[in-house]
Amino acid sequence: RVQLVESGGGSVQAGGSLRLSCIVSGYTYTGGCLAWFRQLPGKGREGVASLDFGTGSTAYSDSVQGRFAISRDSAANTAYLQMSSLNTEETGVYFCATRAGALYLAAGWYNMWGQGTQVTVPS
Repeated sequence: RVQLVESGGGSVQAGGSLRLSCIVSGYTYTGGCLAWFRQLPGKGREGVASLDFGTGSTAYSDSVQGRFAISRDSAANTAYLQMSSLNTEETGVYFCATRAGALYLAAGWYNMWGQGTQVTVPS
């Protein structure tokens, strides 16, 4: 059974940085990808970054391009989301998810999710 556990959330001032971690266990598929999503208050789940396990290719939403970076430590079975220049509108719950297929940023394609970690950027 695949399990994903996020950590690293917290409160950060506007303009600050935060690094989220996602520990993945039980993943035995060849290939696939991992993505980070966020759910902002009153909005749907938005994909912000994804990484292909096989090729290392990454993809980002326009809203975070140039400010967020997704990476992976294969030996530690951990993925990261480095976030910088955070603004108050990015307060929400951040999730990691994985799928045994091609790289997408749409939540509907993912069937293995973590429980989420809260990120707060106070106004």
